[in-house]
Amino acid sequence: MEHVLSPATLTELRRPRPYPAVSVLTPTHRREPENAQDPVRLRNVLAEAKKQLDHDPAVSRERRNDVVEQLDRALAEVDLTHAEDGLAIFAAPGEHQVWSLARPVPERVVLAETFLTRNLVAAQAAERPFWVLSVSSDRVALWNGGGGRVTPARSGGFPLTRDRDNFDAERQQRIGDMPSAFRDEDTRHFLRDADSAMGRVLRTHPRPLYVTGETAALSLLDEIGTVTKDATHIPHGGLAHGTPEAVWQAIGPMIEAENRRNVDTVARRLEAARGSKAFAAGVDEVRQNAEQGRVQLLAVEENYRATVRADGGVHLVPAESGELDAREDIVDEIVERCLDTGAEVRFVPDGTLGDARGIAGVLRY
Repeated sequence: MEHVLSPATLTELRRPRPYPAVSVLTPTHRREPENAQDPVRLRNVLAEAKKQLDHDPAVSRERRNDVVEQLDRALAEVDLTHAEDGLAIFAAPGEHQVWSLARPVPERVVLAETFLTRNLVAAQAAERPFWVLSVSSDRVALWNGGGGRVTPARSGGFPLTRDRDNFDAERQQRIGDMPSAFRDEDTRHFLRDADSAMGRVLRTHPRPLYVTGETAALSLLDEIGTVTKDATHIPHGGLAHGTPEAVWQAIGPMIEAENRRNVDTVARRLEAARGSKAFAAGVDEVRQNAEQGRVQLLAVEENYRATVRADGGVHLVPAESGELDAREDIVDEIVERCLDTGAEVRFVPDGTLGDARGIAGVLRY
């Protein structure tokens, strides 16, 4: 299953496909007993997708068989033992993708000429993704961070390991001279290569970078690095050979403290916007400004959801889930639109926005 949404990947997902491009969304669950329903629910929503394909007169038999085969292949790739909060399956003639989402999604099936990406985009924004690069003199590991966890990343050729013919870690441990490894020219070359590889990852997947390692390793990166010397350094050795749990234990407190500072900053910016009449609140008002590209900063409470429908004019009114013409993922629509128009998007703890009713924005004009 896919986990990293780069700008290039999103552009590829959004390009038009030969009809039908099928998007299947379903909620999933991380823990028992709720996750017991996930396999049945997934099979049912895929059966609904196949039913819609079968009854769509615009879909030829050959193309229907192709897309059904892609849906079956996608189902075989789903790993519900590591489920998060939602699942997105995309299938079109000759292709399929499976995305695990750390944000709930409404259950739905959509046949169109493009895939439905807004829930994927909103989930990625809510995760506040970051990279962790763990450095040692013989191995450099990259970790994909976000949503309160880290997982091993395979982007950019990582993990990088040093040629054992030119490196004798056991000998350096025997003579008690591990810091000298970072003065060795081969080690400098190895870490310079790692810095270059990290630079290539950041060009295609830009996000904050944290670097862990012994003090000597971090000092060397300050001297020779380009992207790594400007990252946040955390002096903690051993994580290049460590587990995801050990990495998160080392960096988690810093990430959580930074998140708290970000929430405080968002609250101050919203309060200042109120005073300057550059403030919008509530799903209807924020949605109108988002459509016009006026939102500079969007703040959304983490678990805020709203189901709405048009009132016959330009406004949205509350609606019930499943109601005719209801828009069940309007918040994710707003998030995607704001990101498309260059706005900052920040997810904040529930209750942070007070009388703003779950969603608020700072306006450009």
